[in-house]
Amino acid sequence: MSKVGTWFRRLWQKPPEVALDEQVPAEYPEPVVEERVSDEERVSESETSPNLETPPLRARDPDTTPQEALAQPAPRSVGASMAYGWITDIGRVRDHNEDSVFVFAAEQCSSVTVPPFGLFILADGMGGHEAGEVASALACQVVAAHLMEHIYLPLLFGDREMAADEETFEALLAETLTDAVQHANTEVYSSTPGSGTTLTCALAVGKHCVIGHVGDSRAYLRQDGTIRLLTNDHSMVKQLVDIGQLTPEAAANHPRRNILYRAVGQGGALPVDVQSLHLEHEAQLLLCTDGLWGLVSDEELWRIVTSAPTAQMACASLLEAANVAGGHDNITAVLVEFQNGSA
Repeated sequence: MSKVGTWFRRLWQKPPEVALDEQVPAEYPEPVVEERVSDEERVSESETSPNLETPPLRARDPDTTPQEALAQPAPRSVGASMAYGWITDIGRVRDHNEDSVFVFAAEQCSSVTVPPFGLFILADGMGGHEAGEVASALACQVVAAHLMEHIYLPLLFGDREMAADEETFEALLAETLTDAVQHANTEVYSSTPGSGTTLTCALAVGKHCVIGHVGDSRAYLRQDGTIRLLTNDHSMVKQLVDIGQLTPEAAANHPRRNILYRAVGQGGALPVDVQSLHLEHEAQLLLCTDGLWGLVSDEELWRIVTSAPTAQMACASLLEAANVAGGHDNITAVLVEFQNGSA
């Protein structure tokens, strides 16, 4: 049984029930019946009885906190370190939505230190393939389950050694994300043969952010006033652009622009593009399918994002812009705003 299954089994396990007519074991002590004492007798006893201090509920060790630590000011108030919004839409041409989204964000403020955690995944089922919407949903589920089991739950239950060394932890995040996407590739290939999906994922833990990518959905980062496209389109026309046989303008309207040479569910070994980021300052991360970036220019994307008052309102405005431009495909966007330099 997996760690997740064991955890849920413990959580939902019921205590053994005792029948009402079942005899109480002999080792259980007989109930003590307290004699009622009048107020006069109670006052008389209090005058002669020693004044004993009520013992604590739990044994406490002597306070060994250094005086200099006691003199430190109280910690500053803390709050959310990330805000996000997401939206998905069928568009104006397709008859169903083959895009899938998974969003999970968790923060904990207590005596137990758990770094802020965010997992943001989108997948675009292959247009023209059988059960593209099933492939995208399955890919999101498999990747999310793998990362929750191997990263989030150990952190939640106090595995402090996992994140003790920065470089080792960053390598662990990248390796685990790669394994998750490759596991999704195997599951999609075996469960829904003939289908496929893109997958773009952002795993943020503390100041670490790891991007995993397959297909032609995209991830952008805006930080320190600079906008970067983090992902490479795994499409035939992008390859032609890279080798100089096609201009970006011609690629945007090429009849075979949706043909991918790499997708989740293709079977066999699947290379996964993975890169690690350090969120030292405030940043915005945008994930989107080609139903958005294929109709709205990068300049317009970010004009909308930077002018919107909230992440969710930005997503709604991005959707509107794509539909105004024709809405030829399903449209999905996830916008994450990292505050104070941490996820």
